[in-house]
Amino acid sequence: MKTPRPMKELTKAEEQIMHILWKLQKGFVNDIIEEIPAPKPAYSTVSTVVRVLEQKGFVAHNTYGHNNEYFPLVDKETYTRDFLRKFTHNYFSNSYKALASFFTHKEDLSLQELEEIHQMIEQRIAERKNARS
Repeated sequence: MKTPRPMKELTKAEEQIMHILWKLQKGFVNDIIEEIPAPKPAYSTVSTVVRVLEQKGFVAHNTYGHNNEYFPLVDKETYTRDFLRKFTHNYFSNSYKALASFFTHKEDLSLQELEEIHQMIEQRIAERKNARS
């Protein structure tokens, strides 16, 4: 999937539509509306948001008669990575250590969650050490 450079910010409505398209992989406006919890927005509202996403380079479409079937051009992992980078830059002075410290001290993580995070870190450290050898 192509990634717009630089990746543009998404509004909450645009992000909601992207999450639906990532889940569906492709869909018509009515398919998207079906996935939105009540109260459902108007067809024209969703159609406008999807067209904006297309202008921003996040989605494209195939046309069947008078209907457009939309699909994501940016995958969820790429968007999430870019979003997290911007978030870390804006709120934690570009320090993942500060981000991790915040979550381990300010959030009420269970002992199990902390141990799982610790295991993931230990595994990544071992992978890095093995890659050097």
